[in-house]
Formats: sequence, structure tokens, C-alpha cells
Amino acid sequence: MLQIDLWKRVLIWLVCVTGLLLALPNAFYTRVEQANDAAAEITLRGETPERLEVAGQWPSFLPSNLVNLGLDLRGGAHLLAEVKVEDVYAARMDALWPEVRDALRPERAEVGTFRRQPAPEGQIRLKISNPDGMTRALEVVRGLANPITSLTGAGASDITVSGAGDILTIELSEAEKLASDDRTVRQALEIVRRRIDEVGTREPTIQRQGTDRILIQVPGIGSASELKAIIGTTAQLTFNPVVGRGSDADANPGVGNKVIPSLDESGIYYTVEAAPVVTGEELVDAQPSFDQNGRPAVSFRFNTTGARKFGDYTAENIGSPFAIVLDEEVVSAPVIQAHIAGGSGIITGNFTIEESTNMAILLRAGALPAGLEFLEERTIGPELGQDSIDAGKVATVVAFVGVLVFMALSYGLFGVFANIALILNIGLIFGALSLIGATLTLPGIAGIVLTVGMAVDANVLIFERIREELKAGRGPARAIDEGYSKALSAILDANITTFITAVILFAMGSGPVRGFAITLGLGIMTSVFTAIFVTRVIIVMWFERRRPKTIEV
Repeated sequence: MLQIDLWKRVLIWLVCVTGLLLALPNAFYTRVEQANDAAAEITLRGETPERLEVAGQWPSFLPSNLVNLGLDLRGGAHLLAEVKVEDVYAARMDALWPEVRDALRPERAEVGTFRRQPAPEGQIRLKISNPDGMTRALEVVRGLANPITSLTGAGASDITVSGAGDILTIELSEAEKLASDDRTVRQALEIVRRRIDEVGTREPTIQRQGTDRILIQVPGIGSASELKAIIGTTAQLTFNPVVGRGSDADANPGVGNKVIPSLDESGIYYTVEAAPVVTGEELVDAQPSFDQNGRPAVSFRFNTTGARKFGDYTAENIGSPFAIVLDEEVVSAPVIQAHIAGGSGIITGNFTIEESTNMAILLRAGALPAGLEFLEERTIGPELGQDSIDAGKVATVVAFVGVLVFMALSYGLFGVFANIALILNIGLIFGALSLIGATLTLPGIAGIVLTVGMAVDANVLIFERIREELKAGRGPARAIDEGYSKALSAILDANITTFITAVILFAMGSGPVRGFAITLGLGIMTSVFTAIFVTRVIIVMWFERRRPKTIEV
């Protein structure tokens, strides 16, 4: 009657031991964290005596997964950025201009000559010499339009073309602007994530908020300004033909050209063609390196398409300068000495080693499609995070001790059994958090504290049922068995409803709300396991050993 099969006992204790082993690294958090970092460095950069020594701080045969600490516990940086989606419109028009020019050139007999005119950003305006050919010009340019593939813009074209007199105007359609805005924010989100991953921080929070904003929280980073230096740079790399060089920042560059400053030469400005030969989107790799004089530089490599365009341009323009432009500044403007085949090269300048490394990270992660405007920034110091951890520890210990004392005083020896299960329950929660790589935040600690209080509810129900059976004249074995059987439905009903609440919080919430939902949900599962199975195994083992004639709960 009051029996548990051997294989069930072994399985229950195996789950408990496994959970405690998974939770063990968190008791030696700093040591394990340093060992994990050293092991990652060895994988990426090879072995050194120092790295091997640090990696050996924690035995390799033991689990090494840790519960990641959130921003409010570890300290770090918080940024809210707005993506300037309008920046993309002008770039799209500049990229479209060569296609428009090449499409209209064969039509000069009917259209006449044409010249690009000054226009607001996001528009192309052309003046044609033969207004009677406007109908043909509109037909040719409209042939360059592409259908929009998004659901909201289905059936629409990406550009609108209109003509008035001798002026032809091209701009993005409203449907394309909406689709472009969504693509721009999605791309910016992915680029920001890749840049932060390159730095190697733990468990960053990178989420889209609204239509054009991105929330970025990175634990463990020094300051918000340090984070902005990594993600705030657009890192738009282009290779543009040089039209001229001078010292006048306000010089008229001519239609289709632009004036941009030199990065290294103060007071020097370059006039370059707005349409680039190759862009950073065609880069496949960028690494910090050194030039022939031993100065820090960045070596790069294009993909097949970029290598072909780069090679064709250098072959056709030997003796001409071309500008390497990074974020609207000319890094260098070398003269093409020979055909550059293979699609690789090097960017030189007055860089420090740190600057060349950061530039390589930015280029390798990809260029932001548009600039970011930071609306909110906060730096949370590690001292504040440590205060939060200490306060969380105090709250958990107070709740834990209070529950232990209450159970021991209320239910005697059976209360001690429940307390043993409660200790195992906390270990299982941290083991599960470590296993899934969850991030612990202050609301997560609140979830654990709440779980400690709720964890003994099931045992209270069971023990009260056992009391009722004893009062009804049942023997000890029968009373214990009936107590567990009759309390099971109430335990499951109460915990399933709370678990559903945790699932809804996780699905509908974000950030701290999810952290609370995770610890609450895991706590419910471990509490039910320890209350129904662990305490029963302990009581059965005690009963088999002592064989009491009467019991008192």
C-alpha cells in the first residue's frame, strides 16, 4: 500500500542530484564565469599559459552553465534608439540614378538631352530638352519600377514617376516607403545584435519598440557611451570616384556629386560622385591588420559581385584617384596604380590599434541602413547591481527561514521532511535556470521568493489530509497513502491555474515581466515535483525504517 518501486525512487533522486549539480556552478559564480571566458578565448584565439590557468579554475567534468544576471543585477547600459528611416530614401534615389541614366541614353533621339536637377532628398528630378518626348521618358523610367512584395503593398510599384513640362520627377511610392521603413528597422535590429555579439557580452536584450525604435540593454558593459560607440556608428563604407579636391566646404559639387571632408587632413574636402562603385554591403570580411609601415590598418575582402565591380573599375581608371568613404568622411583617397583583382584591399589612416579593431568589428557586422538617434540612455553601475543582488538574497533568506520555522513548528517531523524538499526545490530552480540559460532579474528574484512561499502549500494540503485520515481512525500507512491520493487533485488544480498565468505573462509580456514568468513557471513545476514525489519518497523511507505504530502530524 505505502510502497514506491525501486526504479521510481532511483529516478526521483537522480533528478534531484542532476538539478543540484546543474545549480552548483552558481555557488562559485565568479570563478566559473572567469573559467568560461577563458575557455571561449582559447577556442577563438588559441591556448596561452594564462588562459589555460584561468580555464582550469573549474573542473571540466562538472557543469559550467550559469544563471545569467540581468541589467538590474549586473549593471550595464540601457539605450532607446530611433531609426532615422528617412535616410534610406535619399540613398535609394542615388542608387537608382545610374539605372535611370543608362535607360534614357538610348532614347535621346526622342527625349533629347537630359540633366539631373537639384531636388529634395528622396527625389530625382530630370530636365529634358525635348518636352514632346516626356511621354516616352515616363514610359522608359516606369519600366524600371518593381512590384512591392510585402502584404501591405501588394500590387503597388516601388516608385512613382510624374512629368510636368520639361521636368520629370521620380520618388518612392507611399507603399514602398512603409515597406522600406519596416525593412530598415528589421535590418538595423539585426545589425545591432550582430555588433553586440561581436563584442561578446552576455544575454543582451535587443527588442523592437513601436514602428521605428529599438530598445538595447547590455549587462556588464562599462557605460552607455561605450555602447553607443559600438552601435551608434552607421559604418557606411563606400568606394566613390573622386571629382576634385579642395579646401572649400561650401563649394558647388554639381548635380550627382557631393562634398565630404577628409578624416585625417584638416581643412581638406573631396568632391566625389554620389553613386558609389562598391559599398560595404558587398564586404564578406574585415580584420584589423598593419600596413607596410607597421601602422594599424583594416584589411577587407569583397564577395564575388563586389570583387568583379571593384576589379573592373580599377582596371578602367588606372591613374585616377578614388575615395574610401566611411560615414561621410574620406578615410583615404589613393591613386589607382594597377588593376586590383581578387577583391581584397586595405584601409590605412591614422588609426590606433583599438580604432582599427572597432572599425573591423563594425564593417564585419555590417552597416546600419540608417542612422540612430538615441532618445534615452542610462548607465547602471555594478555597485547598484550588487546592492540589488544583496537585497534579493536577504529577501530570499528571510522568506526561506520563515517558511522553514513555520513548517517545523506546525508539522513537527513531517514539517522537517517538507523543509528538506524545499531546499531541494530551490536547487532545482537554479539548476533549471542554468540549463536553459535564463537571465535572472529583480522581478525574477521576486518570482523565486514567491515560489518559496508557495512551495509548501502542496505539503500543507497533504499533511492536513493525513491529519483528517488519522482522526477518522485510519492506520499510519493508510493515512499517509490516502493523504497523498486525496490531496493530489487540489494540488494540481491550484498549480495548473497559476502556471497558466505564468505562461500568459511570458507570452504577452517582455523584459522583466518575462523574467518573473520564467522563475514563477519553473518554480511551480519544481514545487509540485518536490511536494508530491520527493516528500513521499522521504516519508516512505522513514516509515519503512521505523515502522511506527502511531504518527503525529
